[in-house]
Amino acid sequence: MTAPNPARQRVALSALDRLFADAANVWVIHYSCESFYDRVEGRSPRITSVALRKLDSAQTVSFSIHQVAERRRIPFNQIEQHYDDLEKEMLAAFFVHLGSHRGMKYLHWNMRDVNYGFQAIEHRFRVLGEDPAYFVEDDKKYDLSRLLIDIYGVGYIDHPRMEKLLAKNHIAPRDFLNGAEEAKAFEERNFAALHQSTLRKVDVIANIAGRAHDRNLKTNTTWWEMHGGRVRTALIWMAENRTFQVVAGLASIVGLVLAVWALA
Repeated sequence: MTAPNPARQRVALSALDRLFADAANVWVIHYSCESFYDRVEGRSPRITSVALRKLDSAQTVSFSIHQVAERRRIPFNQIEQHYDDLEKEMLAAFFVHLGSHRGMKYLHWNMRDVNYGFQAIEHRFRVLGEDPAYFVEDDKKYDLSRLLIDIYGVGYIDHPRMEKLLAKNHIAPRDFLNGAEEAKAFEERNFAALHQSTLRKVDVIANIAGRAHDRNLKTNTTWWEMHGGRVRTALIWMAENRTFQVVAGLASIVGLVLAVWALA
């Protein structure tokens, strides 16, 4: 087990606390897509659903291929023939939503690059012939998976981390699909299951974040590792506590005066 770096730990806890202090302006985001493994031809994975959940109210909006198909009265067995149009319409609605909520912050899990992340969603929209009208700035993106590593240390939970955290904290995994299960659901054209899993995951991410914010998330990190040992904890407390610093300063002055007086 690697104990967390105290400086990074303080920064991560502060970031998490700021998000909850401004929860009305924070969305939790997650999306599902085709498997991005075993793609020898290099084509980007198709996105099937996106969910966004308000951190304060838990109100959730979602976008999915099968819902677009239903609105357009396309039979389920014909969805595959209309993939591009359905995905494009779904992503267009998603970007309209982003544009109508400018300045919001987004809490996510590992959505960091063009393989899986905001860039991947933008790339898919371009592949389908459209340019996103709005981009989420990097300073508005908060990766909970990285924050937890900084708070609890790199070995705070086994892999796969999200599933292990669910079990450790007794969070019901109803409708939750792991990566392999999502890939299988896509192959079987089970879009409803993919959508339900995406909705469940924004709830899970918010739940985990809330427990970390309340300082009661259960992990494999011990109290001793979390605080770096009593000596480090005491030293940090002394370095950051103004009252202690004032008292220590006064004690030093009194000691110096007494020493001078004794020599006089």
